[in-house]
Amino acid sequence: MSNRPWNFSAGPSVLPVEVLQTAAQEMLDWHGSGMSVMEMSHRGKQFMQICSEAEADLRSLLGLSDEFAVLFTTGGAIGQNAIVPLNLMGRNGAGKADYIVSGSWSKKSWQEAQRYGDAQVAASSGQAVELDGQACEAWTWFPDPATWNVRADAAYLHYCSNETIGGVEFADWPDMAQLGKGDVPVVVDASSNILSRPMDYSRIGMAYAGAQKNAGPAGVTLVVVRRDLLGHALPICPSAFDYAQVAQAGSMYNTPPTYAIYVAGLVFRWLREQGGVAAIEQRNIAKSKLLYDFIDQSGFYVNRVHSRFRSRMNVPFQLVDESLTDAFLKQAGEAQLLQLKGHKSVGGMRASIYNALPLQAVQALVDFMRDFEKRHG
Repeated sequence: MSNRPWNFSAGPSVLPVEVLQTAAQEMLDWHGSGMSVMEMSHRGKQFMQICSEAEADLRSLLGLSDEFAVLFTTGGAIGQNAIVPLNLMGRNGAGKADYIVSGSWSKKSWQEAQRYGDAQVAASSGQAVELDGQACEAWTWFPDPATWNVRADAAYLHYCSNETIGGVEFADWPDMAQLGKGDVPVVVDASSNILSRPMDYSRIGMAYAGAQKNAGPAGVTLVVVRRDLLGHALPICPSAFDYAQVAQAGSMYNTPPTYAIYVAGLVFRWLREQGGVAAIEQRNIAKSKLLYDFIDQSGFYVNRVHSRFRSRMNVPFQLVDESLTDAFLKQAGEAQLLQLKGHKSVGGMRASIYNALPLQAVQALVDFMRDFEKRHG
């Protein structure tokens, strides 16, 4: 399917062609069952097999022990902004939670948490600083964990490991014990970089991710939560969103997003066939390096994120002459380079280069950018 355009959407995003082909082949009849997955009972043996295999593959890819429960839920990361405090703020009776605010998505998380308890900002990158001798604008860097003001009685600490809009990634999950905050579990919104690189889940209490970036189609939300954090939901938490009840029911407390889970399972299988997360990381390094190296050597384009915190998944960039932005986007579309428009809150361009997007796509984008610069520079 080499005639398909290259899709740089930030989400819902590109899926592996092999996954789409398998889903198409199995649409009317899954493995001789006579049913489409969309028609199956979520409690029937066929779907239970699909769900258990998806969970097993996800556990294998993430390197999860049985210390963690894996939940297939709904509502996306926006939903988890409420569901996390509803489940965890009552953990130690203090009703407190601390948040690292590093961009648009973590700010939304913090603002929502204030509805359910005492949610405070432990650190923020919302101001200009000088870092490593480099002047950094607000939201283009990530606060050093040594500077985090985490309260000892906080029920949890929340941060976003990859800000999709700003292109800021914090990949080195901290050891809270080394920071002297070992009793405060870490909650990570990993929506945009889950499964893109190896991550040490032993350092966190929970991670969640909307699947529509690296893990599957929109509709299913992945939750990985340490079992000792279950059972502390606030009284106002709806039972369908109570992690303990969902875990006890094996994600079948109510009807889950069955087809989205099925496609996510195909993505997990595809990732294992590619060599797993460690192998896909090397591809992501090559893709992001190709694009950032070209931007850095050009005086025509600019990426303002500090080099230590540049996302491998989402690369925002601007034209030095911003009056050319509309022409760039129009001509990129004509060249079959799709969905490069930056988020409305920041403008410019954004190339989301998730796991399923091949190096060939990034090379095509760089070639177009080079040609556009020659014609307009």
